[in-house]
Amino acid sequence: MSRKIIHCDADCFFAAIEMRDDPSLMGRPIAVGGRSDRRGVISTCNYEAREYGVRSAMASAHALRLCPDLIILPHNMEKYRLASMQMREIFYDYTDLVEPLSLDEAFLDVSGCSKHHGSATLIAKEIKQRIHKDVGITVSAGAANCKFLAKIASDINKPNGLTVIPPEKTEEFVLTLPVSKIFGVGKVTQQKMAKLGLYTCRDLKNKSQIELSEHFGSFGQRLFELCRGIDKREVKPSRSRKSLSVEHTFPNDLKNIEQCIESLPPLFVELKSRLNKLSDRYKVVKAFTKIKFNDFSTTTIERVGTSARISDYTQLLKEGFERGKKPVRLIGMGVRILDLNDEEGALQLDLFKHPADQ
Repeated sequence: MSRKIIHCDADCFFAAIEMRDDPSLMGRPIAVGGRSDRRGVISTCNYEAREYGVRSAMASAHALRLCPDLIILPHNMEKYRLASMQMREIFYDYTDLVEPLSLDEAFLDVSGCSKHHGSATLIAKEIKQRIHKDVGITVSAGAANCKFLAKIASDINKPNGLTVIPPEKTEEFVLTLPVSKIFGVGKVTQQKMAKLGLYTCRDLKNKSQIELSEHFGSFGQRLFELCRGIDKREVKPSRSRKSLSVEHTFPNDLKNIEQCIESLPPLFVELKSRLNKLSDRYKVVKAFTKIKFNDFSTTTIERVGTSARISDYTQLLKEGFERGKKPVRLIGMGVRILDLNDEEGALQLDLFKHPADQ
């Protein structure tokens, strides 16, 4: 059976989160990175900044020379990790085979997913829609029968793009790819290939495996396969799921704690529904509630030793509301979980046991 691999990549992730939380930044060139007077470096920037030539890994001082109006914001890793967790929870609704590459991108193997009759195209569309609605940012996605092509496809129509490479179109698509699109082909290798007249995958395909190995050593075997669209690497989950959550942004701010409490039951029903689908290998160890106030400030309250009951979330909500005492635009609730099949997780589980259980 042909595999169905999706690669999701958030668009200018750090900058997108900052623009989401401060709409006044929309349409202005912004970047996230270190200060220019301290030899800071740009981590990421939005597309408005890229029009001036600003790029990630560029010195902040140089970025400001290219774009004097550039707004450079400091990192807020807590916000970025939270958004990353939210995206990952959405991915897990479709498959357990999720391989995170970084905070903002991941491979998903949806070959066994029954949603949308197994259509990787429709699954990718729904994932994009949910991330936009629930996380407030856009992602670009690519779908193909292997990781190599899915990752290339996700980069084709950025931002907010979706490119699908059907199996019957794989060969046609691969042959036109420049060799620079192959992971592992850097500037030095490109120069060496250029001397051999190798500029596209079509050029590589005209070489035998022996010839490629003579010129590029062990990498020659990999080139022989990739220029034919062959990538046998599996999607390997690098970590177990750590949490599960749901949240809702309200069309009108909730003005007091009473209104906030009234909003909990529908969220709780949704959370319990998702918990019921969770494998027995996971154990709930914490409950948490997230609140975003009308000034976009956010607070999260966690508690160990709960059973994820609505009474727990009501109490957490009250404590969180007291921290801000402002109208609320978003409420989320969730659980931290441990994978009992994970040796490290099983070891940590002892720490949460009640003394009477030991």
